[in-house]
Amino acid sequence: MHLSPQPYVPLVRHQPPPQDEARPGAAVTVTGPPLPSARGELSAAVLSALLGGRPHAVSVDGRDPYGDDLQLALYLLYELHYQGFAGVPEEREWDVGLLALRRPLERRFLQALRADVPPLSDAEQALGDLLVEPVGHDGTSVSHHLERDGELWQLREYAAVRSLYHLKEADPHAWVIPRLRGRAKAAMVAVEFDEFGAGRAEEIHAQLFADLMRDLGLETAYGHYLEAAPAEALATVNLMSLFGLHRALRGALVGHFATVEVTSSPASRRLASALRRLGAGAAAQRFYDEHVEADAVHEQVVRHEVVGGLLDDEPRLEPDIVFGVHATGLLEDRLGAHLLKAWRQQRSALRVPLS
Repeated sequence: MHLSPQPYVPLVRHQPPPQDEARPGAAVTVTGPPLPSARGELSAAVLSALLGGRPHAVSVDGRDPYGDDLQLALYLLYELHYQGFAGVPEEREWDVGLLALRRPLERRFLQALRADVPPLSDAEQALGDLLVEPVGHDGTSVSHHLERDGELWQLREYAAVRSLYHLKEADPHAWVIPRLRGRAKAAMVAVEFDEFGAGRAEEIHAQLFADLMRDLGLETAYGHYLEAAPAEALATVNLMSLFGLHRALRGALVGHFATVEVTSSPASRRLASALRRLGAGAAAQRFYDEHVEADAVHEQVVRHEVVGGLLDDEPRLEPDIVFGVHATGLLEDRLGAHLLKAWRQQRSALRVPLS
């Protein structure tokens, strides 16, 4: 397996405070991932606040909205609504100081997305465009590259980066369910039921991805590769959390969900082919094989029932749905460009190369 010739730099992780120093009666998360190291002033301020310091505002003026520092700071705050972090009291999820710290970070991220995404309003056209497959030799598609030319070390990096999303795959989309009605809600629940394994724990798609990681010799613990993930990967996960945690952005979350389902099946077919070509195990192949079949069905349900039902109920949300579609595409393209640039130079795309 090829690894880039980068020296290993030991990580300095933030250590959680002893449990007896937590506020009496506060439930402390002991099973979540460890806190990562800071990537700048913003993420350092968030880490300090999570470890018991007084939250204090840090100016976001001039900060790169897609950069490592802001994206890690947002990821840390959003993760309190998922599995949390080891040593961080569970009650901090709704700490008003942390919420106040999060708001300007969100606004900076959202403003950048709105500035970089064209203000279109035709949902049918936006979703129809997703059905047009990229040309395999155009050099911009990660799944085309992995299917045709990818090496095993690149597939392992791809799985490590994607684990931040796939190990929580259906969770942020579930937040939209209580914000929908009638036809859209019923269809959304039907698709999510499949994502969560149709009642069988071993069939949950997040578990299937963990099985894939195990076949590739990767660590399967939730959040394990946060330290290694580049900003471009954090942004794709933060986008789901941003849309999911705000009822006002429910249309954008549906747009994100539709984008994932519409584009998943053909990309999954190519990735399954890459895994077979490189001799990955059966569990690794099964994750993408499952998505080829399931998401081909989901795509129709989401387009016609979830999106169509929401537009029937709330037609004013059409621009938000389109925004969700294009914002998702923007960040996926950024991640793809980052990965392909590094791989074509035969170097790791991760902040910390895999061992």
